[in-house]
Amino acid sequence: MANTIRIKRSTGSSAPTSLENAELAFSEGNEILYFGKGTGGAGGSATSIIPVGGKGKYFDKETTQTANHILAGPTAGSAAAAAYRALVAADIPSIAHTKISDFDTGVRVNRLDQMAAPTASVGLNSQKITGLADCTADSDAANKGYVDGVAQGLDIKDSVKVATTANITLSGTQTVDGVSLSADDRVLVKNQSTATQNGIYLCKSGASWVRTDDMAASSDASGAFAFIEQGSTYADVGFVCSSDKGSAVVGTNNLAFTQFSGVASVTAGNGLDKSGNELSLDLKANGGCVIESTELAVDLGASSITGTLAVSDGGTGSTSASGARTNLGLVIGTNVQAYDAQLADVAGLTPSDSGFIVGNGSNFVIESGSTARASLGAQASATDLTNLSSCQSGGSAALAALTSTEIAILDGATVTTTELNTCCDGGTSATSTTLAAADRMVINDAGTMVQVALSDLVTFLENGSVSGFDIDGGTY
Repeated sequence: MANTIRIKRSTGSSAPTSLENAELAFSEGNEILYFGKGTGGAGGSATSIIPVGGKGKYFDKETTQTANHILAGPTAGSAAAAAYRALVAADIPSIAHTKISDFDTGVRVNRLDQMAAPTASVGLNSQKITGLADCTADSDAANKGYVDGVAQGLDIKDSVKVATTANITLSGTQTVDGVSLSADDRVLVKNQSTATQNGIYLCKSGASWVRTDDMAASSDASGAFAFIEQGSTYADVGFVCSSDKGSAVVGTNNLAFTQFSGVASVTAGNGLDKSGNELSLDLKANGGCVIESTELAVDLGASSITGTLAVSDGGTGSTSASGARTNLGLVIGTNVQAYDAQLADVAGLTPSDSGFIVGNGSNFVIESGSTARASLGAQASATDLTNLSSCQSGGSAALAALTSTEIAILDGATVTTTELNTCCDGGTSATSTTLAAADRMVINDAGTMVQVALSDLVTFLENGSVSGFDIDGGTY
């Protein structure tokens, strides 16, 4: 089985107190690597711990070190036991050049700002400088985004993590457009109910958000452009402040932001036509959709409109008249009148004052009152009605003196005209009739006309105490 090599680590500056045999340990404080040597009995502990590499024990090329580990050649003694001395400066000759590999290594570990400033133009052999930040000073190199923004009149700002989609509370960490924010994340706030709050903010945990330095309060935000990095709705799009210069003071004026760019070019989808930067609807002929002025409208008379509209949506749910009636709960002859030509004649008549609807044998027509009276055989004037209204009974008009009870009596009478004339009209003819007890005669009963059986009349007349006389007893 292969031996296990273990490397321990310490943040101190001293050698480890113990190591296993063949175990390695590194002390970060003095940057020395140690090795456990020898076996000291049970447990495999090393008998000694020796340094095997690192600063302080061996020279390195990155730092200046003072040590007596480099010795000059033998100066005395025998070949078997040479005597050595410490190396001094005079022992090291002057070196005018070094290896190219050493120069390459030195350049790689040093930044450009650590090198001497160039005294001549620097050619890049047609190569690009990449990763440039947005310029802030007149002498700064400009990246392509900045140049494009200037060409389009934009004030390019550092990108933001997300952009809002609705009014939010400007405090604490929260989720915006599906992205969970952390402290100091840049956020484009563009949908506040109070539009003066719009702008670019730094999210703050447990505190109110603060405006960024590049869109600080009282600054002019007109033409400000920000790229959105993340979000369910606005990932990889750009927004520009569309408020006019002079009316785009941050924190004072209402700021409006409009989408300026997207992740790809706009293409015409289904039902759309694209000409340059203009999109238009591709309307099907007789498809039911039309453009009226600048608005989209529906033409219900279009020839290609098919199908049915449910009753709940204002339709009949059917393509036939019978089906429509059934769906609407309409039954001809029960709650719907079927078409009739004569009813159509009536519907076509023009109403007139005092006109009558009459049939002329083929259809219905309007007749005047005089024509209708003539057709009915009625008087041509109201003379008879006038005479009737002035009929006298004593000193009062007969019609005016009639009571509802009296009229009801007449209304309920089964008397014939002949009988009524005989009784009330002064008829002189007489008929021989044998009277019976059940026969009746009309008597005024305290103002009310009633029928009384002859037997009741006989009873009355024979009661001398009431009538004053007794027919059978001869009392008069």
